[in-house]
Amino acid sequence: MLRRFVLRTRDEPAIFRGLHSVQMRVCLVTPFAWSQPHDVNEHVAGVAAGLRRLGHTVTVLAPSTRATDLLAGRRALVRGEDAEVIAVGPAVPISRRSQMGVPVGVRANLSLALAQGRFDVVHGFEPGLPSLSYLALRESGALGVATFSSPDRLGYPPARSQRERLLGRVDALLALSERARAAAAERFPGDYRLISPGVDTELFRPAGKKRTIVVELRPNERAVARGVLRALRELPGWDVVLLRTKPLTARPAIPRDLASRVRVRTARDGAARAAIFNEAAIFVPGIEGLARVHLEAKAAGCAIAAPRGVEDQPELAAAATARLADHGELREREQRSARAESERESFASVAAELERVYSALGTRRQKRPPADPLADRPWIVADLHMHTSWSHDCAIDAAELVDHAEGQGLGAIAVTDHNVFGGALEAADLARGRGLVVIRGEEVKTDSQGEVIGLFLEREIPRGMSFGDTVAAIREQGGLVYLPHPFDRMHAIPDPQTLHRHLADVDVFEVYNARLLFEAYNDEALRFARKYNLTMGAGSDAHVLQGVGTGALRMRAFRDPEEFMISLRSAEVLRRPKSLAYLQSLKWMAQVKEKVR
Repeated sequence: MLRRFVLRTRDEPAIFRGLHSVQMRVCLVTPFAWSQPHDVNEHVAGVAAGLRRLGHTVTVLAPSTRATDLLAGRRALVRGEDAEVIAVGPAVPISRRSQMGVPVGVRANLSLALAQGRFDVVHGFEPGLPSLSYLALRESGALGVATFSSPDRLGYPPARSQRERLLGRVDALLALSERARAAAAERFPGDYRLISPGVDTELFRPAGKKRTIVVELRPNERAVARGVLRALRELPGWDVVLLRTKPLTARPAIPRDLASRVRVRTARDGAARAAIFNEAAIFVPGIEGLARVHLEAKAAGCAIAAPRGVEDQPELAAAATARLADHGELREREQRSARAESERESFASVAAELERVYSALGTRRQKRPPADPLADRPWIVADLHMHTSWSHDCAIDAAELVDHAEGQGLGAIAVTDHNVFGGALEAADLARGRGLVVIRGEEVKTDSQGEVIGLFLEREIPRGMSFGDTVAAIREQGGLVYLPHPFDRMHAIPDPQTLHRHLADVDVFEVYNARLLFEAYNDEALRFARKYNLTMGAGSDAHVLQGVGTGALRMRAFRDPEEFMISLRSAEVLRRPKSLAYLQSLKWMAQVKEKVR
């Protein structure tokens, strides 16, 4: 396939400049020390090399235990240099056998690396750990991809709200095994894509095969190894290698009569395992063995002894091994089949699949034309979210609202009562012939995914429909879809999957709501909108007159929905907050007064 590469500007991601602009800047973030062998790092290194061969610029961010790595990483950050691997901080032990980066002390380096890299995609591995990967996906403004490798690395963050916030910043969820996908989906719900761990088919390739059986030795899985050793007595001329991928606490017991035919080998990285697998004839995987090791054995042309039911009857592995050892034709056929299967899961194939994933994400970002057709129009202040007494929790008369808004110098308001349309119609009638534009709207409660506002409506939309059906009902009458307070977790909001699924349906994304209790919710909305180039909106969400205009936009005057959307391109968000306690107390007093009447 022919590829056309173009130069990339500093201010615009290359993958969004045109259909032929396929070159990307990709950041792969691993939580495990790059200076030590780890199956996740082998996957990262393999796909990084594959993506570079496809023409992409790839930077790996990782912790390290090696001083020279840390020094080189700091030098690259200070000089703003591109590097294939940047060590952004030290790794500290989390167990006797593994190390990973800790966020404390490396956040500044990570933020600097993400800012300088101007990445199109940030891909974090094992973000279910308190690590660099989690922080990178949380802090990056690039498109985010998360890969889960182990079902046992999913304990962080503990709070559901934090996990939902992470999901809101991730655009694609990947898993390296079915078990990892099932476990990850329980903690981080979403649509997962299964990706192969990948294998270097040049490093692992059949050599002169010896009569050697390799058994993957896993902790607490000695039954398979014992069964194969018993079968070895009936297989003259064959040897066994007990392969460990991690240091174990004790050396396995080997019968005396087999001591000369059994070796124990520890091979923690691919290069060490290749020397063993390339000459081995048969491989017996552990019951819960590493998928990577299994794939490496296939690529090396080993016949695989992994019969069904071995989880419940480990002795079946010994029987399958003996059958392969006794039947040379069967063994050679299985060896050829294993090699052919592995070639479909090479790092080159995995990199090509990731390229397709990354490229598909580019369609989520909206493109904006640079010209401003309304440049000659006067500036006005518009409040796009407020209520009247037609809402169940508001006592503002429509006539009072129109008078007050005009008196405050507002040029446009959107009346968006809860699940009713009468207030918007009444306010629009009262504003005719005055210097105030009233946009007729409605804030519609969906069945379970928060609220959606329709602007420029002709008639009322019923509550209780699905998010998609509510959007369709707004579109049906030519209205615009405005998403209010999308991250206000004090109220019902769309979950991350719904939000990403309907991103292209949202015309205006509210980035400032003056009534939110925590400003961080507005900050999250602003960050999200900037990431996807969404058209931004703002409103007071006023339920009392004193709140009108506390959140608004400075925008060009408009006459219809089309000009409204054009005007929003150059609009400026105005934050005019008042004490929320003060406004809420006025709202409660008005509600009590209304009940007394």
